[in-house]
This record gives sequence, C-alpha cells and structure tokens, in this order.
Amino acid sequence: MNITTLTKENPKLETVLNYQPIFWVNDKYEGIDKANECSKYSAADVKDAEDRLKRFAPYFNEYFPETRDRNGIIESDLSEIPEFKHFLEAHYDTSIKGDLLLKRDDTLPIAGTIKARGAIYEVLKHAEDVALEAGILDGYDDDYTKFGSQAFKDVFSQYKIMVGTTGNLGISVGVMSAAFGFDVTVHMSYDAKDWKKEHLRSKGVNVVEHKTNFTEAVKRGRAESNADPKSYFVDDEHSVDLFLGYTVAGSRLKKQLEERNITVDEDHPLFTYSPCGIGGSPGGTAFGLKQIYGNNVHCFFAQPTHMPSMLVGLMTKKYDGISVLDVGIDAVTNMDGLAVPRTSGFVAELMHNYFNGGLTVSEEDQKILLTKMIDLENICLEPAALAGLPGPAMLFQTEAGQRYLEENGLVDKMDNATHIAWATGGSMVPEDNMERFYQQGKDLI
Repeated sequence: MNITTLTKENPKLETVLNYQPIFWVNDKYEGIDKANECSKYSAADVKDAEDRLKRFAPYFNEYFPETRDRNGIIESDLSEIPEFKHFLEAHYDTSIKGDLLLKRDDTLPIAGTIKARGAIYEVLKHAEDVALEAGILDGYDDDYTKFGSQAFKDVFSQYKIMVGTTGNLGISVGVMSAAFGFDVTVHMSYDAKDWKKEHLRSKGVNVVEHKTNFTEAVKRGRAESNADPKSYFVDDEHSVDLFLGYTVAGSRLKKQLEERNITVDEDHPLFTYSPCGIGGSPGGTAFGLKQIYGNNVHCFFAQPTHMPSMLVGLMTKKYDGISVLDVGIDAVTNMDGLAVPRTSGFVAELMHNYFNGGLTVSEEDQKILLTKMIDLENICLEPAALAGLPGPAMLFQTEAGQRYLEENGLVDKMDNATHIAWATGGSMVPEDNMERFYQQGKDLI
C-alpha cells in the first residue's frame, strides 16, 4: 500500500495517520433521492424487519421479563444530559446550539448493547426460517410463544450458529441462540474482554479464544461454519439481515421524538453521532433514519483515532480493501467494541451514499468523557459508547463542521436542532471493570 500516493489523493488522511482527531464531511453524499437510487434496499425492507420483531414480541414478553414494560419490544430510552452538554462545551471550548440527548442502547434488554438490535434480529430470522422449513411453525400468523417450547428447542438443537466478534456481537448472538436451543459457538479476538467470555460461558455458549484480531477471528469462524451444512454464520462483515435489524431503530426513535414533541423537518434538523466498528450498527440506524427524515437528518459515525477503519475505507474509496494496519496505524484502542481494523465492504459501499460524515476521538478524551458522564449524569458507559459524544462539539468547533453547516444552510437553524449521541453499551460491564475505567479518566482530569 503506497501511503504517499494515498495522502496525496486524500490530504485529510494525513491527520488520520497522525492519530489526530478529525471531523470529516462525506462529499459523496448527494441527498436522499440519489442515495436511494444507488441502494438495493428500501423502506420496504425496514418494514419487513419491523414486522418480524413484532411477531416475536409475544415470545419475548413470555420468556424475557425485562422486555415486559414494552410488551416484548426490545427498545431503549432517550435521556437528557444537560450537565454533560455544559462539560462538552467547556472541554472543547465551543457552544453547542440545540438540545443534546443520549440514546440509551447501553440499557437494551437481554444484551445491554446496540448489538441487541441487529444480532438478535438475525438470530430471530434464522430461527423463524428453520421453524418454517421444519414444519413446526404454521406461518407468520402462528403463536410465536412456541419458540420457547421444548419441541422447538429439540429441533433447534440439531443446528449450529457461529459468530466472530470482539465481544458485544457475540453476547447478543450467543445469549439469543442459546435461549432458542441452538448449539452456538462464539469466536473471539484477542482484545475481547474476559468478563464477556465468562458471561457467554455461563449461558452455555462455546467460546473459542483466538490470539488474533477481529478480522482474523471472523475469518476462522466463517471457515469452520462453512464446513458444516447444519451451521449458520452470523457474518458481521457481510450480513444483510444484521444490517436490517439495526434499521428498525429509525421508526422507534421517530416515535420517541414525537412523544417528546420534538419536531424534525427542514427548520428543525436532527443530528446523530454513532460509534462505529465494522459499521453495521451506525450504518443500519442511519439508513433507517434516512428513510424517515431524508435530508433533515444528518448522520455521523465515530471511531477511535487508533482504529478509524470506516473513515480510512471511505476516504480512500477502498472500503474493505484496506486495513488501518496497511497505512501504519497501530490498531490499539481501549474502545474494544470498536476494535475493527478493516471495515465491512458491504456497509461501507452502501453507506458512502448515506453517511453525512464521521469523526474520530482520542483515547485520552474517551477516558475523560467516561469519567465525566458518571460524575455529571450518573450514567456508566463502556469505553466504545463514548465515541460519538464529541460529535456535537466538533460540529461547531471545527472548520469542517462550520463549513458543513454553512454549505447546507443550517447556521440559522441550529437553535432548533436536536443532537443525539448513541450510547452503545455499558450496563453489563462488571463493577470492578467500570471502576478501573473511571479511574483511568480521573487520572487525566
């Protein structure tokens, strides 16, 4: 990989290669109509995913008590974080116009991370397909609480599900697959946290530990699964079903904003900032929101300065044809949920037409933000979940952000803006781990 040629073609890449935080605007975004023309997926696919999740709601309501307050729907709240907003303004020496909310996917039932959206959805779809093929489910109008019965488990136990992960995807796939009775194996990369492995094993999941990075762990898991005709691989790099599971977040968020009397239109823009590893969750949620709000929602992904795989893939237009390791970035981050050196080609190519831009956050800032979120709002997030929070500040603080607002005619509308940072995980982190994370930030303040 000729780095000199790449930086000459993409001058902003120099900032990325030097581990400097950046706010990047995607010049390839030409509006929602053009984006939809380039996509083989549509609002109809999102609706199909939404309907499937509704069909399974009675099952969750019956077997997962933590979902009963929403009648079996797996969803999270929106939280106001006014004190943290003041801290962001002081820390980044800027003024954030508009309201800032936190999307609390750290509290999603069953898995405690955003992966509960896409990963659980894919397992549900596979279970539904197997049940229909085996003749134990009589169509979509059947009683879906039967998925918790011993008869269904006896059938599912004859099938395997496998996945490769840094941790959170594995928890969602592992816990859900085991609950159905599938023989499930999770291939974990070297940077996966020990507590995540222990949690999976406690649920009866087979955990295979690799001394390699995420990309290699996925490759090995895929190879093992492909060799077994009764095995199904949840492919974080290529899965359409995983992606579509995340898209349902759009209509769910729309309902929550309406309940708060928050308007989203040309004069009331919505900005979202989502942590990004392989790209499925920020890509899927952005796609779902774009189908609803079109050009009135501005979706930005966020990555560690030491693991900017989506950013490098989009900047160079090489997508999954380039790893951060290829350009000399060390790929070492405390944000283990985002520890993905090579982005998903499927998601990157699709979302290059939808993402409005991206940003990177330093290891130091992530640690400080984690500690201040606990101090000011009493919200405990895992390291990766903090990645999007500098977004609103960088939008106003950076030259690229200011230019974005000017070129899109948004400067005079920002007092009416709503900013949503997506908190992607944290509620399941053991207390001693969270205490260590907290102290890391405390030492820097």
